[in-house]
Amino acid sequence: MGRSDDAPARPRAVSEDDVVDVRGLVRALGDRAAPTTILHGLSFTIPRGEFVALTGASGSGKSTLLYLLGALDRASAGEVWLDGMELGELDDDDRAAFRNERLGYVFQFHFLLPEFTVLENVLIPMLRRGTIARSEAEDRGYDALRMLGLEELFARKPGQISGGQQQRVAIARAVAHDPAVILADEPTGNLDSRNAETVFGVFARLAREQGRTIVMVTHDVDFARRADRQIRLRDGRIVEDTLHGPVPASRA
Repeated sequence: MGRSDDAPARPRAVSEDDVVDVRGLVRALGDRAAPTTILHGLSFTIPRGEFVALTGASGSGKSTLLYLLGALDRASAGEVWLDGMELGELDDDDRAAFRNERLGYVFQFHFLLPEFTVLENVLIPMLRRGTIARSEAEDRGYDALRMLGLEELFARKPGQISGGQQQRVAIARAVAHDPAVILADEPTGNLDSRNAETVFGVFARLAREQGRTIVMVTHDVDFARRADRQIRLRDGRIVEDTLHGPVPASRA
């Protein structure tokens, strides 16, 4: 599924509204003669600015799908178009560049570096990319933290703030470079109900007010029902794809 150096990935003429376009996606593992199929020909699109909850029991294929959307794994068959680029056509270096420049990740654990300040944690990924000056990175970092109500915490270390605040810093780190899609893997799984509600509200506002496209794996049934849309997997197949509509401002 790789490509030659003289055959650059072909941007696709897709609807401006569809930032994710998955077609016939298959992921199989193991021996070619008797593979174990994890995903069975999934097809769906996600328009720009939609907040999607990806649900299903353990082993249903949620994490595998998220890895494929995040260019962290390669499909066995089918296509994943993301922001106009087909990921299967990218070589390893281009996939890494795509991940760094076009995607944002939020995980169950925040993975903040304890020896750095809140602002520095947000800046590190942008500075490592080497594509913008430090002054611009700082401006973006400050803006992201202000947006998430963390303007008073710029100089604190992660150990000096609450768990919910730490996860919001992780979200700021994920959005500061203006990614096409934010992928979140159980981002509220380690939080109490109050902080989990705050983090859910942040994602809802990012989608509604900034047009961010968010795909969030969650086991929280209430959150899934309150997202714009719920895609539920069972045994590697989509068994439910329900559009709920934008999250009301009063709930976010």
